[in-house]
Amino acid sequence: MLSTILLQAAADYGSNIGMGLGIAGLGAGLAALGAGVGIGRIGGDALTSIARQPEAIGDIRANMILAAALVEGAAFFAMVICLLVVLK
Repeated sequence: MLSTILLQAAADYGSNIGMGLGIAGLGAGLAALGAGVGIGRIGGDALTSIARQPEAIGDIRANMILAAALVEGAAFFAMVICLLVVLK
């Protein structure tokens, strides 16, 4: 909701170019921060699961890598969208 308000405030891109760039940078930073937290939680929970059931290490590792790749892909997509806003 906050980003929507900020983007509406920066709708006049010609006179508020600094604000638009700042919002795009904020969005890219939040995407990177969210991906870091998400991948950290995935890794931590995977290690906890492996400690509890060592015989399932192969399945847990495969699912962990897949989930981390999906989170990183979503973050990359968000950063690309932020860069496209800058290049508008």
